[in-house]
Amino acid sequence: MKSKMKISILTLFPECFDYFKISILGRAIDRSVFDVRVVDIREYSTDRHKKCDDTPYGGGTGMLLTAQPIYDCIQAIDSKHSALRIFLAPTGKVFDDIKARELASQNQEIILLCGHYEGVDQRILDLCMDQVLSIGDYILTGGELAALVVVDCVARYCSGVLGSEFSNIEESFANGLLEYPQYTRPQEFHGLKVPDVLLSGNHKMIAEWRSKTSLDLTKKNRPDLIR
Repeated sequence: MKSKMKISILTLFPECFDYFKISILGRAIDRSVFDVRVVDIREYSTDRHKKCDDTPYGGGTGMLLTAQPIYDCIQAIDSKHSALRIFLAPTGKVFDDIKARELASQNQEIILLCGHYEGVDQRILDLCMDQVLSIGDYILTGGELAALVVVDCVARYCSGVLGSEFSNIEESFANGLLEYPQYTRPQEFHGLKVPDVLLSGNHKMIAEWRSKTSLDLTKKNRPDLIR
C-alpha cells in the first residue's frame, strides 16, 4: 500500500503557512491522508543572532541566504537523502500540471526549499538539491508563495485529499485544454442566461458543447496549449 504524501517546507518565515490549517488541505492533514511539515531554517543557524543571510561575493545589491543553516537543516531532517529535494526559484524549470502529477505519484517525501532575498549560496544547490522549479516567469519576494502553489497543486492528485476521486478529471489542463465555462442557479442573472443546452438533459449534447467551448477558450486564451 502506498504511503501518504509527505512534504517538508524549509523557510525563514513559517508563519506564511497558516494556510495549511484551513480549507481542503487542512482537512486532509487532519484526516492524516496528507502531511505537511514546516521547518524554520533559522533554528539551525550557528550565528548567535540566528542570522541566515550575508552579502554576495563579487558585489551586487541585496543579500543571499548563507549555506550553513540550510545545509544543517537538510541534514537534520533528511540525513540519508531519501527525500526528493526541490529548490523554488525563477531559474528552474516551469512547474505545471504534468509536473504536479509526477510529484504526487512518487512514493517518497518531498522537501521544498524557499529562497529569499537574492537567492541562496550556489553550493547548497550543488551539495543538496535534486531539482529547481519555478512557478512562472516573474519574480516574487520569496519562495513561500511558490511553495504554497506547488503543495496545493500536488495535493490535489494525492488519494483521499479531494472529496471525490473524480474531482480532477475535468479540471483545466487535465486533458491539455482549459476547462469549459460552468453555471449554477439562478438560470438568469443580470440579463445573462444559462446556455439552453445545459438545461436540456441531453448528456451527449452537453458533452459536445463542453468539448467545443473548452477548445474555443483554449484557442483564445492559451493558443500555446493547442500548439
